[in-house]
Formats: sequence, structure tokens, C-alpha cells
Amino acid sequence: MSGDHEERVRIDFKDGVADVRLARPEKMNAIDTAMFAALSEAGHELATRRDLRAVVLSGEGRAFCAGLDFTSFQAMAGGERKAEESADRSLLQRDPESAANFAQSPAWVWQELPVPVIAAVHGVAYGGGLQIALGADIRFVAPDARLSVREVHWGLVPDMSLTQTLRNLVPLDVAKELTFTGRVFSGTDAKELGLATHVSETPHEAALELAREIAGRSPDAVRASKQLLNAAWHGPEADGLKLEETTQRGLIGRGNQIEAVRSNMEKRPPRFEDPS
Repeated sequence: MSGDHEERVRIDFKDGVADVRLARPEKMNAIDTAMFAALSEAGHELATRRDLRAVVLSGEGRAFCAGLDFTSFQAMAGGERKAEESADRSLLQRDPESAANFAQSPAWVWQELPVPVIAAVHGVAYGGGLQIALGADIRFVAPDARLSVREVHWGLVPDMSLTQTLRNLVPLDVAKELTFTGRVFSGTDAKELGLATHVSETPHEAALELAREIAGRSPDAVRASKQLLNAAWHGPEADGLKLEETTQRGLIGRGNQIEAVRSNMEKRPPRFEDPS
């Protein structure tokens, strides 16, 4: 990444696992224009890597992400209709290959990424920060983390893809209650509600461990599984069944599928090729 964007997000890459960290710890990783752009750019850049196997998404310092930068709310209090009116207009253009706009992309880009994304949440994940975490496929959350669908607190609605991610995790009445009240809940509560996949005292370490496990599987099968589940989960039954068949046909007999079988039969670590 380039310029100010690189200062907002840091990426360490090792053995197919990208360790992506929101890097504005002095502001509890609050989202400003540069952070919006950096997260979106990070996701799009990672999507081009054939050697990518899994992603861990976390925040540096005391928090995952405190939500929208407070200066945006100060601008609203001063009577500005939209905080983004002062932002670079070029950043507000929609990606022609995505349904998401500039505000939605930092959360939705992780669903568009072809590999599994695992969020590690500690400290706070408020508003946009929670929506970014919900964009991941799997979430490890510290038991004492504090989370909130916070937008109603500022007279707003969640607009960073929450309608497309929260529906996969909780019933509609729960989504409404969390959105109408903006109440703060713990990581333990998040697990009970269905927002956290796992509760962990060390969410980043746990997320990395799972990412490494996934990285050891056939990258073709893992990528195909994410695509299959995302496409079929809410679709008609007939379409889902057909997609299972066509996806499987695309894997059987290919190099990585044969290697998965051979390595298991020969009781040795697999040697998978990068997806084409």
C-alpha cells in the first residue's frame, strides 16, 4: 500500500497467512477516511495473491476498532449534512466489481476475499468496528471485549454492510434489539448471541492458530468452499444443490485434490500448488 494508507493498516505475510492489523492504536483504531481506504485497499491487494491461504484481522493497541472517528461526529454536530462531503470524492466511487460503496467496502471486502478471514476482537468493537469484524468469516472474541451496534447512539443506521452480515448470525428480532438500543455487550454475550464463533482470552493467537490449520488444507477446496457457502446459503434449494455438484466437479481429479488424497494415504504433509 502507499502513502497514508500504509500507516493505517499493517500486513505481515508468512506461510500463506496474512496477519492484517488496523494500525491507529493512539485512536483505538477509529475509522477515518485514510482507514476506510486502507482497509479496502488491503483486501483488494490480498485478493490478487495466489499464495494467500487465510487472513487474520485484528487491531493494534487497546482495541479492535472504536468505530467512526470522533471528528466525523463533531462535523455532524456543527451542522454538516454528511461527514463524507469533505472527503476526497474519488474515494466515494463504487468499485465496478463490487456491490459495496466506499463506506461498506472496509467490512464487505473480507467477504469478497476468496479465502477465509478470521477476526480477532479485543477491547472495543463499536459501530463500524463491529461491522468490520462481522465481515470476517469467523470471529474469536475476548470475553471482556465490549461490542455495540452503536449507530443509533449518534442518530444513524448501520451502513457498512451489517444488513448482509448480521442476518447470517442472529434472528431478526435480536438484530433489531441490538440496532434499536445500541447497547454494549461483552465478548461472552456475543458468543451467546451468535456474533462470536469462539471466546478466547488470547483471540489473536487463537485466530492465527486456526489460520495456519486452514493454510495446511487444499487451497482449491478452501476457496471453493467459501464461494459455495456464500452463494448457496440464502438461495433456493435447487440452486444450492446444483452448485454443490458443479463445484465438486471442478475439484475432482485436479492436482490439489489428488495431492490431498495421496498425502493422506502416504501419511505425509501435503504439497499443494497455488491456485491458478
